[in-house]
Amino acid sequence: MYEKYAVRNIRLCTKDCLCLYVCPTGATDTENSIIDVSKCNGCGDCADACPSGAISMVPREYPPQQPKREEVINAMRALLRSKAEQENIAAGLSGRLAKAIEKSNRIMAEDIIREAGYLLPQSQ
Repeated sequence: MYEKYAVRNIRLCTKDCLCLYVCPTGATDTENSIIDVSKCNGCGDCADACPSGAISMVPREYPPQQPKREEVINAMRALLRSKAEQENIAAGLSGRLAKAIEKSNRIMAEDIIREAGYLLPQSQ
């Protein structure tokens, strides 16, 4: 048994169904297009065969989040406040540039919150 299992992004799936032919356990052959985790042995053959890149391998267990030192958390909080202020300033601007700045600051703020330990880590 491998330490990973396959998941399918339905939005990316082009229904070429090559995964059905290469999966040794039949985990990809489901009515709802969701890969059966209980059957998946984690070999990755389906992910390698998928022409649309809709199948990826994810770990069965994620590592525990590492604790952060207090000074690092405080620095992240200060940076988060700065990004929130920049997002508010960008919201007052007009045009596509303002939207890009606003979205960029939102994404950076979410990453900062995640790194500070308030959100779950993302898959690789």
